[in-house]
Amino acid sequence: MADLTEIAALRASLRGARNASAALGEVATRVEAADPNADLADRDLADLERLTLANAIAAQALRGLVESMLKRRGKLASVAVDGSGGIEE
Repeated sequence: MADLTEIAALRASLRGARNASAALGEVATRVEAADPNADLADRDLADLERLTLANAIAAQALRGLVESMLKRRGKLASVAVDGSGGIEE
């Protein structure tokens, strides 16, 4: 098996993130159509549990790959970790 190139890895990671996002979007359509005065269907809640995790993992994998590419090129900006998650008040 040939070594995975950086671009091939990036493409695969992007596909994973896009597929996870698309699957989450399908559930979002059902949630948007749900009666706001009723409980969410068990199926939708189970799908949300599974798909939000898949989405988070795919996004983090993509982020890690991009950061490693930037680091290798010496272009990774320093990131301050303050617990805010990048959200300004």
